[in-house]
Amino acid sequence: MNERRTLRLVSLIEGVSLLMLLLVAMPLKYALGYPVAVRIAGSVHGVLFLAMLSAAFRAALERSLSSRAVLRVLALSVVPFGFVLADRILRGGAEPERS
Repeated sequence: MNERRTLRLVSLIEGVSLLMLLLVAMPLKYALGYPVAVRIAGSVHGVLFLAMLSAAFRAALERSLSSRAVLRVLALSVVPFGFVLADRILRGGAEPERS
């Protein structure tokens, strides 16, 4: 699997984990009084975010994506449903950087 596909997969999983944190764990904590839900979902999301940072760093080092595309994907990773737009970038819009 190349770096772009790896980043695309990790970005998708990380985006879904962010939605689970915001749409499932947070209501469980504040509406039903289960703070452990945020602790678990937050920990999983944190690990996946670090994995995405690692995949983005590898994609930038291997020049399978331009620096601008990597920065856009990382910026979109902190926005709920941003992984949908990031997927469009990673599917093929951004060309490799030439040097």
